Amino acid sequence: MNGSQRPLRIVVTAGPTWEPIDPVRFIANPSTGRVGFAIAEEAKRRGHRTTLITGPTHLTPPAGVRCVRIQTARQMLRQVSRAFPQSDSLVMTAAVGDFRPAQPRRQKVKRRRLAARWSLPLVKNPDILGTLARRKGRRLVVGFALETHDVLAEAMRKLREKELDMLVANRAKPSGEPFGDRPVTGYLLDRRGNIDALRGVTKQRLAKLLLDRVEYLWQTAT
Repeated sequence: MNGSQRPLRIVVTAGPTWEPIDPVRFIANPSTGRVGFAIAEEAKRRGHRTTLITGPTHLTPPAGVRCVRIQTARQMLRQVSRAFPQSDSLVMTAAVGDFRPAQPRRQKVKRRRLAARWSLPLVKNPDILGTLARRKGRRLVVGFALETHDVLAEAMRKLREKELDMLVANRAKPSGEPFGDRPVTGYLLDRRGNIDALRGVTKQRLAKLLLDRVEYLWQTAT
């Protein structure tokens, strides 16, 4: 942040969501939350007023950052919806689960009572990013996408369809290793048509690149 720019109010989401099957089991993904925590730390270092809304993770929130912890996608939607109206920018790095069990059980499902094949009905979770981006006004909304193929094409589609200002598209590995345990390879796109290739970028370096772009888009907005 340069001396002429006022501090921005930035909301960052991070981590996975947990969708309960019963009181002791859940559907999740291997997101570690490291990208979101790195962005929140860099935003605070630059003097921005930063709120971090995070799913379950072992990471310690950066000092001076307001942290709100959630578990499910619907809880995240409630918390982000509360913070969004008072923000200048929303950075959605969280790996929000697309689906949840339709009817979570109140008691532990007993293995011995299940057939060899057991169906678990799922329903779609709310599209947090798309919902808020469509009512953003002057706010900047940044999305993240993890893709296994056609990374750039999918990123461009998501940027356009969700009416985002910027998007980071990360290429997933088929091994299923935690997202946060490796550097970022993919693309950084913005609404003005800029596309930057990311080749083995660290989380800290990505945080700097992303916030440089957020600050630039905010300063040059018309």
